[in-house]
Amino acid sequence: MIESVKLRRRCMLDFYSHYEHLCELQGSLPLKAVKANITRDAIDLIVDHIKATDWAPLLNALRHNKTLTSIRISSLHQHGLEESGVERYKTYFRRRIPATLPKDLTGQLCKAVKGCLSISDVLKNLELQGLLLRERDLALLTKGLAAASSLESVSLAHCPIGDGGLETICQSIKNTATIRFVNFTACSLTWRGAEHIANVLKHQAIRRHGEAWAESLRYRRPDLEYMTGLRRITLNCNMLLGDRGASAFADCLGEDLWLKALDLQQCGISNEGARSLLDALQTNTTLVVLDIRKNPLIGHTLMKNIIERVLKNGKSTDSEFKWLLSPPSRDALKNKPKKRTIVLGSGRKGKATIRIGLSSKKSVSPGKKNSTVRESYSPKPLPPGTRGFLPWRTAERAKRCRGRTVDCAGELPVKIQTGVPVKVTLESASASETEDTEDLEDVMQQPDLAKSLDKTDVAQYQQLEV
Repeated sequence: MIESVKLRRRCMLDFYSHYEHLCELQGSLPLKAVKANITRDAIDLIVDHIKATDWAPLLNALRHNKTLTSIRISSLHQHGLEESGVERYKTYFRRRIPATLPKDLTGQLCKAVKGCLSISDVLKNLELQGLLLRERDLALLTKGLAAASSLESVSLAHCPIGDGGLETICQSIKNTATIRFVNFTACSLTWRGAEHIANVLKHQAIRRHGEAWAESLRYRRPDLEYMTGLRRITLNCNMLLGDRGASAFADCLGEDLWLKALDLQQCGISNEGARSLLDALQTNTTLVVLDIRKNPLIGHTLMKNIIERVLKNGKSTDSEFKWLLSPPSRDALKNKPKKRTIVLGSGRKGKATIRIGLSSKKSVSPGKKNSTVRESYSPKPLPPGTRGFLPWRTAERAKRCRGRTVDCAGELPVKIQTGVPVKVTLESASASETEDTEDLEDVMQQPDLAKSLDKTDVAQYQQLEV
């Protein structure tokens, strides 16, 4: 056999060695980011800082690989589709468009992923996050998904594909037997996208009913857990799904026997859509996760009833489908305390600044002005050489030896610990939980804090931790 063919076949079994060989042929150095983010059988790349000239060996190595079980390619660049015009104008000059956004590179990336999906028998996880994919790119990706023989999880989180792109992806997902998990978080979907996924569930349900009937012959009992098809659908942060999208899922969930988890956080659902989902749960006994948190238009009692009904379904078995963490709200990120800076001066190399801590915006009322000034007052230290001057170490030893009481300045840390109440807030807390938090605040305000904390037993600590 030709030596070059032997080398190519040997390199196909090791991604990084193949990548190094292609870089050597091109006359370039391998990227440190590739070596740092690759393990034996998985690759996790953030591609914002990869130059266009460094993409050729990386994509060629990815196209011909047969050993990777997980591929995760993500971009942290925000496209600004969900921001207002003012915010986009402010951040336009500060953001630098990465090299993955040009049309030719996204097309080449999807073509390389398609080649890997077509020849690999071990690839199980594919994540393309934050990439700006066009219809042509999604068409290439769809062909790869249709040819995949071992793929189980597909994630296009934060890719603004819209309803049209999701319809293209669903054409291959509904006929694929191995894909079990799909994630379309923040993909700019509306109720039409929810209908596309609901149609996939209906199509797969018809096929699985036929398989269940074939396995039930001769008094056999079909095993529904090992049948192929979607088991978890994640559609978080798609605010335009609304009640119509929730109703589309409720229509197919009433008689579905296979879907285990459906995540609908921050999807603009109100009480109307929540009631339709609750009606579907009256006949559905297989769904163990129905996450409708972060929807402020749903009443607390209705949400509690839905979650309790879903938890009853999952109580009998220790399911592998867990509840996802709730994504942080944008308001909480905006209200972070800012550090106060002092500008010393500007020169050729820029401005010199000093950060001195968190800026406080609390205003002092006129009635409490004198008391705060008196408490925060401390005499200025005497300069060396004057009468009455003592070095600070000598003064501290003298206070310790004479047994003098600590002044107001020494008592300040104790006042900060015991005077400021500590509030413990729980999301969707019940009445008993709020009473426990009020008792905790009373305990925190007592002066003998150390004694009360020593007396807490293990049960109280576990309750506080929950």
